[in-house]
Amino acid sequence: MVLFENSIVKLDYDPATDIIEVAYPDLHTYLLAEIKYTIDQMVDIIKSYDIKKLLLDSSKTRISVSEEESREISTYLARGLATTRIQKVARLQSPSQSVEKLAINNIKTLEQSKVMPFQLINFSDKTEAIAWLKEKA
Repeated sequence: MVLFENSIVKLDYDPATDIIEVAYPDLHTYLLAEIKYTIDQMVDIIKSYDIKKLLLDSSKTRISVSEEESREISTYLARGLATTRIQKVARLQSPSQSVEKLAINNIKTLEQSKVMPFQLINFSDKTEAIAWLKEKA
């Protein structure tokens, strides 16, 4: 069931599995303010529904921002999710090496800063990601 949709993201929730699926947005400088607003909306919805599992799909994400701006958005998302009861985040990897390199660097930064009170694992296969999310924590 679609809980929220705008030009940036669509939040698709499956109450039976308690998994919310979100496509990581394309990162372009002119969209950064709207992306932050959308992250705020997403965090509010996750809190309202008390969702504990997130499938973050980066497989189609395009990035045309600096490394610093990309890290800023990743940190903003992680800090927002840290205020929810999210326990597991499965991230579907991008086939783009440049997108993956940025993502891996951002994740390392987040892990070092101890911003993420949830498990985060990267997957290349959606079926495997969902299977991991369904496992008991």
